[in-house]
Amino acid sequence: MVDSPPLPPGRPLELPGRGTTFVREAAGPPGAPTLLLLHGWTAGSDLTWFACFEELGRHFRVVSMDHRGHGRGMRTRARFRLEDCADDTASLISELDLGADTPLLAVGYSMGGCIAQLLWRRHPGALAGLVLCSTSAVFAESPGEQRYFGALGGLALASRLTPASLRRRLARKVVGRRVADCSLQAWILDELHRSDPTAVLEAGRALGRFDSGAWVGQIDLPVSVVVTTADQVVAPRRQYALAGAIEGATVHEVDGPHDACVSRPRRFLPALLAACDDALAPVAPRHPG
Repeated sequence: MVDSPPLPPGRPLELPGRGTTFVREAAGPPGAPTLLLLHGWTAGSDLTWFACFEELGRHFRVVSMDHRGHGRGMRTRARFRLEDCADDTASLISELDLGADTPLLAVGYSMGGCIAQLLWRRHPGALAGLVLCSTSAVFAESPGEQRYFGALGGLALASRLTPASLRRRLARKVVGRRVADCSLQAWILDELHRSDPTAVLEAGRALGRFDSGAWVGQIDLPVSVVVTTADQVVAPRRQYALAGAIEGATVHEVDGPHDACVSRPRRFLPALLAACDDALAPVAPRHPG
């Protein structure tokens, strides 16, 4: 049996008129605010947040979901769009009645940070605040980056012809990430195999086209930005620029790479908890200790 980390209970959830996604829920302390965790590109929610679930669950109600084509997320013939992911997230909020009794924060990592920004824009009033981790207002600025992300559309088309081999190639590439527990490598590989390679490539293309620069400064919620200062995927200068574009946004630095949520959880979690506190400060008391 493959070793796996402890995870909160999970279940499929039907989003009316949209499809079936997969959610995990940790109850947290009675009356605690809710964190809605939105994962990054290529890795589903379990792979993004497995090192964080337990600690976050001591302070908050925690809900995570898999986005389209990632992990156990919904499968659809439609081309991947970040806007659809934001709408899926809003549907989940409605189905689970999140934010009705306690404040709700969207915590978005990398691609999930883009989805969180779109969630604010497309569904005003759904959230009490945002925590944006290792993310940016734009992912493809230079010509080289634009070519890279643009090429993913062609690879997505090719993957429809050779999905199994492409899935293996993607898995081998991404599984090289450093994790705190090397015994989890087999589990990580199994989890990567869950994702649909075509959707993942289309998601990369959508990520390359994302640009919230024209409107991100209009965000009128409390926002915290977690900056991974040794990030070689999303340049720290872009993360700082995101925070600088949003009035009142607080910055919380982590001395670690893009995947610090997995590879440096002892550094990442204190910054994430502080970021959640700051985003909740106007509406809820800070968690003890």
